[in-house]
Amino acid sequence: MTKNGLNMGKTDSDLFYSDNYLKTILSNVKTIALVGASSNWNRPSFFAMKYLLAKGYKVFPINPGVAGEKILGELVYSNLNELPVTVDMVDIFRKPVDAGGVTDEAIEHGAKVVWMQLGIINQEAAHRAEAAGLRVVMDRCPKIEFSRLFGELSWHGFNSKTITSKRRPVGKATAPISSEVSDTIPKMPPAGFETRAIHSGAAPDPTTGARSTPIFQTTAYVFDDADHAASLFNLQTFGNIYSRLSNPTTSVLEERIAALENGRGTTCTASGHSAQLLALLPIMGPGKRIIASNKLYGGSITQFSKTFKKFDWNCTFVDMDSIDEVRAAADGQDVRAIFAESLANPGGVITDISAIKEIANKAGIPLVIDNTMATPFLCQPIEHGADIVIHSTTKFLSGHGNAMGGAIVDAGTFDWAQNKNFPSLSEPEDAYHGINFYESFGDLAYTTYGHAVGLRDLGPTMAPMNAYLTIMGIETLALRMERHVQNATNVAKFLETHSQVSWVSYAGLQSSKYHNLAKKYLPKGAGSVFTFGLKGGYEAGVKCVERCELFSHLANIGDTRSLILHPASTTHRQLTDEQRIAAGAGDDVIRISIGLETETDIIADLDQALV
Repeated sequence: MTKNGLNMGKTDSDLFYSDNYLKTILSNVKTIALVGASSNWNRPSFFAMKYLLAKGYKVFPINPGVAGEKILGELVYSNLNELPVTVDMVDIFRKPVDAGGVTDEAIEHGAKVVWMQLGIINQEAAHRAEAAGLRVVMDRCPKIEFSRLFGELSWHGFNSKTITSKRRPVGKATAPISSEVSDTIPKMPPAGFETRAIHSGAAPDPTTGARSTPIFQTTAYVFDDADHAASLFNLQTFGNIYSRLSNPTTSVLEERIAALENGRGTTCTASGHSAQLLALLPIMGPGKRIIASNKLYGGSITQFSKTFKKFDWNCTFVDMDSIDEVRAAADGQDVRAIFAESLANPGGVITDISAIKEIANKAGIPLVIDNTMATPFLCQPIEHGADIVIHSTTKFLSGHGNAMGGAIVDAGTFDWAQNKNFPSLSEPEDAYHGINFYESFGDLAYTTYGHAVGLRDLGPTMAPMNAYLTIMGIETLALRMERHVQNATNVAKFLETHSQVSWVSYAGLQSSKYHNLAKKYLPKGAGSVFTFGLKGGYEAGVKCVERCELFSHLANIGDTRSLILHPASTTHRQLTDEQRIAAGAGDDVIRISIGLETETDIIADLDQALV
């Protein structure tokens, strides 16, 4: 049932408020009593108060411990009864158990809205307030919601879930819907995949009206004044500082990918490999370990097993087909994450995401899924339990072999404070004077950290030109993936009967051991990258790639063009024989990425090369 915009059928951890409901509150409220205001500049209540003051709200700080003093130039009061006016909204920065008393005071005071901050949920108090005619919001931050609803939050790639063809005045509260009728307006159904692929994150430029996303080829951004600059550097407000951290073009891409994956936010990087590094940065620490599938892209195996050791990060590779093996490996005090590919490169192996998620939940660690090969069009890892999704945007998302990039999508569902394993997110951050990211930003903490610390300190920033090309590529992702799958399925069937081919590993075939998993996780098709084995072994593989005329022999996948590779002599050459075989890259293996050419031409080229 829905009441005052709140879906009462949801659990406390899954509260839902319509955008109309929140917009109406933030548009109509003028005066706010901030209960629990702190004079400490790095506390969340100080952040919120400073931001709300900057947006034109009159804020009355309430804190009996510092009553009579001033916070941000505003006189502090002991309680609501001392206020010289009746405020529109009471914003609560207190423990959930204390929110009940504050709510009762707000009802008696005559406030119109009770807003409980991130992490604060008190259903009994909410029901009392609603019964008295007040609007209620719980487990949200008005600063974040204002930024999301009024065009500011895209700077960090957060999923605003806003799609519009109108210019959006940035950072200005408007009231398009009156408070009397906002709750009666039918909620629009969620936008379809194709609509999100074209519109999410983008809107006409507010100044020029340009409909296509501009390329912001700039390194830095002008500050309004010294206080504005300080607020940006302190993470007290949203905006751009330097393009190593954020860029308006890249932010559009980040929000678009978050929308397609149904995530909370995205951090884009310079490549898929750098995305893996940044994804693990807030999770890992010296001496800590990840559990990873032994069926990964060869470069990932090398990065995990060799390069990460320089950070004293360790990796245990396991067969994700064996749930018992994964469970045993994850049972360790030093384990911080489980990592797998939804659809493995190069062998087309499919991970049973929901089964692995149960293990991750029990261990109190996040599940990280690389969704590069499948794309969000074919597979939705977050729906099946993934906490973090990674992409090499270089591949299918860009789709044309002309733009490098990576992306890290946060589902926004993992509790980083459930144990002491993730201090980067749940404990004070020295580089920002003690800010606790999870306390300050809630389900936006991981993505905020990715920009504010990951990109700031490691610096693998996506170029705005590459972001622009990838935005253009994603607009046709659904159409391209349909044709990729159609061509790949028919090519796989052809190879399955070829005299020179000993086996074909494509989950779209009935004969594949992963066919049932494909129906569950990839109902629209098993992708367009797969492997097959040649009866002539290594030498036959080398001759095959050299004889192709239409297929391009190169180390990439996900292009409009059909691509071919002999992994044993290229991408997996640096691995041991045992690692290559485990990863599905033995001597006889050929990997192909089927493109968008005419299907009969693709088959004809393979046929003449297989001699």
